Parts: sequence; C-alpha cells; structure tokens
Amino acid sequence: MSVYKIMLRNDEVKDFVSHANKCDFDIDVSYNHLTVDAKSILGVFAMDLKQILTVTCNGYNADFDRYLSENFVTA
Repeated sequence: MSVYKIMLRNDEVKDFVSHANKCDFDIDVSYNHLTVDAKSILGVFAMDLKQILTVTCNGYNADFDRYLSENFVTA
C-alpha cells in the first residue's frame, strides 16, 4: 500500500481520474472523514480541492506512481 499527499486543482481532476482508472487495484482519495474512489470523477470533484488530499493505493503501478511524483506535491 502506498500513501501520497497531493494538492489537486479543478483542471487536473479529469487527468488524475483517467490515470487512476488505468490501475487494476483500488485507489482512494480522502480528506478528514470523507473517502471516495479515485476512479470516480464525481467523487473526486466532491472533495474539498483547497485542502491537501491523501491518496491511498492498494497496489503498485509504476506509471501512476511516476504521474503522481511528477505532477503533484507528494509527501
């Protein structure tokens, strides 16, 4: 399991969800008490995108890991 901290802007959601859908494992996005499926564009848009989001990957995909590392602030 991998955990990333990211900041996501409205114009990045479609690309983020598209990359998440290429993975064959569950990916969750959470903030405070709300957790949504990262493969759901409506779910991700329901998040407070002004906050740091936690992305939890229940598997590993090198392309998705590289995408997150190159495009978002990760911790």
